[in-house]
Amino acid sequence: MKKTGLFVIAGVAVVTLLGLVFIAATFEAPEGGTTTVVLAPPVQPTVTESNTPARGTSPSNNSILPEIRIQPQTEPAVAAASDPIVEPPPVEVTIEDPVIEEALESNTIQLPALNASDVFVFNELSGIPNGTAVIRLLAQDQIVRKFVVFVENVSRGEYPQTGVPYKALGVEMPVRNIDDNLFVMEASAHERFNEIVDTFTSLDTDAAYALYRLLSPLFQQAYAEIGFRDRSFDDTLRSAISNVLRAEEIEGPFQLVKPSVMYLYADASIENLQEVHKLLIRMGPENTAKVKAKLEDFSERL
Repeated sequence: MKKTGLFVIAGVAVVTLLGLVFIAATFEAPEGGTTTVVLAPPVQPTVTESNTPARGTSPSNNSILPEIRIQPQTEPAVAAASDPIVEPPPVEVTIEDPVIEEALESNTIQLPALNASDVFVFNELSGIPNGTAVIRLLAQDQIVRKFVVFVENVSRGEYPQTGVPYKALGVEMPVRNIDDNLFVMEASAHERFNEIVDTFTSLDTDAAYALYRLLSPLFQQAYAEIGFRDRSFDDTLRSAISNVLRAEEIEGPFQLVKPSVMYLYADASIENLQEVHKLLIRMGPENTAKVKAKLEDFSERL
């Protein structure tokens, strides 16, 4: 090695030694303890994460801590609701008028038991114009039950021979003999139905419907007694009325036979008709037209 290089190394060593002696001489140690020299940690480069930004404060110029940069925080976006919330409309509250309620309660009619309903039915019927005349033609007991059975039979095209809700006519059908086995119905046979048809059809339809609607719970109860617990009696009454309205008008004269007690139509096509339709034939075309018109008017309200 050259001498010049040795002199340089020796000079650097001397300067370094003098610097250490100067630092030791000027350092103030704390009283009553040892001296610890804390070396500042190396400054790490600032790493910014996209999801979690660093938080802190900027150090002063004389701080030995690493400088930390505060990244601005972005507020998370609020996801829109999938379904809009629809508030229910306000409910309109009706305040009942106590005066009206008392009036309604006072007009409520308490129906009697079915077994004791005859007097009630006849009293209500007598309040209808021409109702008293109708009462004279009706059966005097179990009127609700008999009416229900009668309607149920007519709805099927049948016509009961007993237990009908009205009194028997008590007038035999006038006939004319052709021979010992063949008869012809007289034209006057229709007239025996005039009174009963005129009396029933003279009832005011609105008043009759109001009375029917009043007695509907009793009709429904009687209908359930004969096995129709899951069927509305209103529907059965509609079927009965429709069955009458479907009856065709057949012109006479009508020949009859009497193999036993009752007369039968000699024409098989007539005898095979429904019983209710054959009754309309015996009533005659004029009475049948009156009955159909009244029932059609009533049916429109039912």
